[in-house]
Amino acid sequence: MTKPRSDVLSPPVDAVPAPAKVDVAESGEALPVVVKKAPPEILISAGEASGEMYAAQLARALKEKTGARLFGLGGPHMREAGVEVIADSSRVAVVGISEALARIPAAIRILKQLEQEAAKRKPKLAILVDFPDFNLRLARKLNAQGVNIVYFISPQVWAWRPERVGVIKGLVKRMLVIFPFEEKIYRQARIPVDFVGHPLVDMVHPSLTRSQFVARYGLETRTFIVALLPGSRKGEIANNLPRMLKACRRLAADLAPKFVLAAAPGLTKFIERYMREDLPVRIVEGATYDVLAAADLSIVSSGTATVEAALLGAPMVVVYRLSRLTALIARRMIQTSFFSMVNLIMNKKVVPELIQEGFQPETLEAEVRRLLIYAPAREQMKRDLKEVRARLGPGGAIGRAAEIIARML
Repeated sequence: MTKPRSDVLSPPVDAVPAPAKVDVAESGEALPVVVKKAPPEILISAGEASGEMYAAQLARALKEKTGARLFGLGGPHMREAGVEVIADSSRVAVVGISEALARIPAAIRILKQLEQEAAKRKPKLAILVDFPDFNLRLARKLNAQGVNIVYFISPQVWAWRPERVGVIKGLVKRMLVIFPFEEKIYRQARIPVDFVGHPLVDMVHPSLTRSQFVARYGLETRTFIVALLPGSRKGEIANNLPRMLKACRRLAADLAPKFVLAAAPGLTKFIERYMREDLPVRIVEGATYDVLAAADLSIVSSGTATVEAALLGAPMVVVYRLSRLTALIARRMIQTSFFSMVNLIMNKKVVPELIQEGFQPETLEAEVRRLLIYAPAREQMKRDLKEVRARLGPGGAIGRAAEIIARML
């Protein structure tokens, strides 16, 4: 009889812990005790609010799949997900280049802190989520320690600083991207990459119908509703909201729409300082999806909110202003034809973009007026937004990302 091959029938040495004889039963036989392996340690780093939210969801999925212990840079969502937050992301997360200068000392301290913690804990993997100016520096430190790095939510190399693709190739083991056009960029650079879809596909759902929304907030059913989304940070609001309101005053003179402002949690009082009695604006806090879904048209600060609006099929005009210094630097670096994610995904102008000097009350009023009065333009935009939603994946992005990372462990 042929002797069985030991390399086929026997498990790998490190797959099954060797039993240890530590006790003796009444029969005199030794009782084996299986020694359990400690759960793997994973470093995870997320700086900005949206990335921190996605990182928290990914952390939950990984804990369920692998039992891993996660630690790193994050905020309240990650703490709630069971991540040991070594450093708080609020100390380093800002908008704009000039605004970031004041946070450099804190960023350097946190970078050193995470480097030391990684050297002590020796994590199996590091997951870096968006926030590239910080996370790519952290990647260099971790790479020098031999830590494998997964990057979830790509830096915007397609918009500016494309040379970062070369940096990523030298540091990152695998890219997990959330926009379909990003996959081609990394494949061409021969960087292992997976398009997992956008996490927002599973998250963006209104809780109220339009009629329920109108009833709850005392609006009129036969009047246009225009939503205002000036941003989720005070700096964005200060740059965007005054011009939005000037345009709204011009629209109120004859069209008389109802204006509803979707405020991020905790920002209502800050927003109220910009309000005047000559323009009634209903401020709704913490219900962005309901506001977008109920509105005939939305004025949206460029960023994650444009993707949320697209997923809801909500027609929009995209606006944005940066500080002068940030805009001056960005103008020299940005290399894309479009600014908003909706237009980038479709590679054509689906929604109007009013950026920097192009964002004036008069131009915003004209775009909003055109789209409100000419219904076929809004309907065409809705058809294009439906295609945007299809291109963002079928849902389950976080689960796919967690499965890939679990296999890497």
